[in-house]
Amino acid sequence: MASVTAASPVVAQPGHDPGSHDAARPRGVVPIVAFANQKGGVGKTTTAVNTAVSLAQRGYRILLIDADPQGNATSSLGIDKLTVGRSIYDVLVDRLPLSEAIESTDRPGLDLVASTPTLAGAEIELVEAGGRETRLRDALAGLLPRYDIVLIDCPPSLGLLTVNALTAARSVVVPIQCEFLALEGLGQLMTTVDLVKRGLNPPLDVTGVLMTMFDARTRLSAHVVAEVRRYFPHRMFGTVVPRSVRLAEAPSYGQAIVEYDPSSRGAEAYEAFVNELTTRLHLPPRPRPVRESTEGDHP
Repeated sequence: MASVTAASPVVAQPGHDPGSHDAARPRGVVPIVAFANQKGGVGKTTTAVNTAVSLAQRGYRILLIDADPQGNATSSLGIDKLTVGRSIYDVLVDRLPLSEAIESTDRPGLDLVASTPTLAGAEIELVEAGGRETRLRDALAGLLPRYDIVLIDCPPSLGLLTVNALTAARSVVVPIQCEFLALEGLGQLMTTVDLVKRGLNPPLDVTGVLMTMFDARTRLSAHVVAEVRRYFPHRMFGTVVPRSVRLAEAPSYGQAIVEYDPSSRGAEAYEAFVNELTTRLHLPPRPRPVRESTEGDHP
């Protein structure tokens, strides 16, 4: 597992408030974390799914909301999108109570609000809708006491689906791949976060930036990590997720990497990331449930 030591805090860049990701969470407030980056292919869904499964394995009660029309978080958990009944689309467009769209997974403590291809039309259908930016926040309001943390996998865009997620969330985690165009469009994401924070959701804060797809064989990966640290020295997670074939394989088996190959570099990296995230969110420890062996589930 590759790791990077976080640098010391610096003065915020103009136009965006650094906030304080290590500030104590208000008592009784359930953390809601959005995984957001309008650039696709950055490991956003992989991060959301592995975080959800790892936290559930640690004894937390988790709600994962798949807000991406591609539905990759849904299929990554082994759920066929074509067999899903009620989904996040029904919640956002038809105001279905969120409790009616929640389904249990086969992982104790982990519930899912699934996504289906119909969600692709929600951006257009919500344009003229009342309260279009706050529908997810409103839907979550009565359900939060049932969970220790809510995770939202955002689509690779800055449209109304992502705005709904950011309006509902208190924290944002930004996965960034260790590639040449990593910072392209990132300023736009930070501007969107700032606008949502000022206009719709004052508690919103960027909890951290997670570097993904790190290839230790190339100078480019190290250069990108250094460049991102220069932009976000006070927000970088110490963990860097390596590029890994096993990470890419896991979703095809309907598993997170921490289930598919717990001893792999990718699993170790995500476990380390979740350690950091729980510390930053001030999540109290939970007794770990007894885990059943998954030996023989994959080659």
